[in-house]
Amino acid sequence: MEAAGDGGLSHVDEHGRASMVNVIAKAPTHRVARAACRVRVSKTGRDLLGDPLAGPDILSAARAAGLVVGKRAAGLIPLCHPIRIDSIAVEVALRGSVVSIQATAETVERTGVEMEALTACAGAALTIVGAVLAADPGVRVDDLQLLHKSGGRSGTWDR
Repeated sequence: MEAAGDGGLSHVDEHGRASMVNVIAKAPTHRVARAACRVRVSKTGRDLLGDPLAGPDILSAARAAGLVVGKRAAGLIPLCHPIRIDSIAVEVALRGSVVSIQATAETVERTGVEMEALTACAGAALTIVGAVLAADPGVRVDDLQLLHKSGGRSGTWDR
């Protein structure tokens, strides 16, 4: 099996089984990850999200959900290390029929915060989906992706 960073799967042991990466020998470093996704809604969904009289502020609820879920990535993703999150920020904006979501997570740890940033985006997106699904069954989440990571042995990477 190839080691992490060698182009192989990082979470697979020498027998081909899923395995948590051992980070004990790594030094803690400042690590940052930024992720993003989009939620595409119909005109009906857009009208519901953009109308403050329609009910609760769904975009603010989505932002709060992203913050909470991002901090709990290790409890949701089986091979994710439980790490201290020093900072997490989630931005949610409605532009036409697209809700843009971006999350940035930071830590000083032995492993990165990519999963935390990605999970924050997914949690925010699913909050929006849940809010509009009854009125907009065609709502969908697109383009969940890592945009940036820095820190650690592999250095900086940008999409």
